Amino acid sequence: LLAGSLGFPNISVLEFGVAGGLGLINVENHVEQIRKLSIVELEVYGFDLEGGLPAPKDYRDMPYMWEQGFYAMDRKNLQDRLKFSTLVLGDVGETCSTFFEEHNPAPIGCALFDLDYYSSTMDAFKIFDTDPSNYLPRVYCYFDDIFSGGMRANNEFVGVLKAINDFNQQSPDKK
Repeated sequence: LLAGSLGFPNISVLEFGVAGGLGLINVENHVEQIRKLSIVELEVYGFDLEGGLPAPKDYRDMPYMWEQGFYAMDRKNLQDRLKFSTLVLGDVGETCSTFFEEHNPAPIGCALFDLDYYSSTMDAFKIFDTDPSNYLPRVYCYFDDIFSGGMRANNEFVGVLKAINDFNQQSPDKK
């Protein structure tokens, strides 16, 4: 609705952390429904390292919860199941820096974050270190690793919540 009201003919939806691909397939299903109701076309991009989680960098990545190699992708199987999404494979810190030049996407309208780590989430925020014409004035962001209990105990000192807080403090014009 926002894109249409601003006159954008198409926008991009990004998923960070594809893993097995169920989330990306779910996004495609929603996009097919939205296409029936909207004049705005949606492009879908899925960012992933392919080999699973990298080694944790420090305590903020919650190494007691996540291990290197978790959530590896079976690329061939996933690509056979995807209808129109584009996979952007590699370290998210690097792929976010080259994404606009390599893919020439429509402006970003939505970003879904499922990277688990503080460090990877901070790297993914580089997607917003670009010309404002590359995203809508308001980008809807979803983070799956915010609420939890028990051993995981997400909080503002580790993980995704720490990354969000740090990004907000470092980005006076973007929240």
